Amino acid sequence: MNFATLRRWFTFRRLVSIVALTMAWCALWGSLSAANLLSGLVVSGGATMLGNPARSGGVRIVPLAQLVWLVLVDLAVSTAVVVREVLTPTDYTDEAIIGIPIPPGGRTHLVFMYVAITLTPGTAVVASEADASVIYLHVLHAERHRDVEAHTQRLFDLVDRALPRGTESAREDESSG
Repeated sequence: MNFATLRRWFTFRRLVSIVALTMAWCALWGSLSAANLLSGLVVSGGATMLGNPARSGGVRIVPLAQLVWLVLVDLAVSTAVVVREVLTPTDYTDEAIIGIPIPPGGRTHLVFMYVAITLTPGTAVVASEADASVIYLHVLHAERHRDVEAHTQRLFDLVDRALPRGTESAREDESSG
């Protein structure tokens, strides 16, 4: 293996991805131990190396930071709403299942979106169409349907900007949508 090949595989973005995935791995295990660090490096290194670099769009740090911030704010706000609902004697919830269309570009990162949406208390992805054109969400307040739809579309946009698709997968996605 020559230097050019090594340089192609070990790009700055790939190294940032390995570090971020390893940190996430350790966070999921709940501790930073040598075993968790080593296994996280193996898993994240394997995950980033097995992908086809021609199809990879890389990671964009500013939109990724905006996405993480938005999810953290969602987590805090929705937790406060759920706590208020639990502590008030009157039930103000109007639960519903709502359908939200998925933009063609959003189909690339569905699992990431399912986790980001379901992470926030009071909201959960309950189903999706087989062709990934619509996701169905359980919400506590049906009257906020338009707000939830706009917010979900913003999440899809940020994920697509933070984790852009390569040109080949973008063409495949557009032709299937």
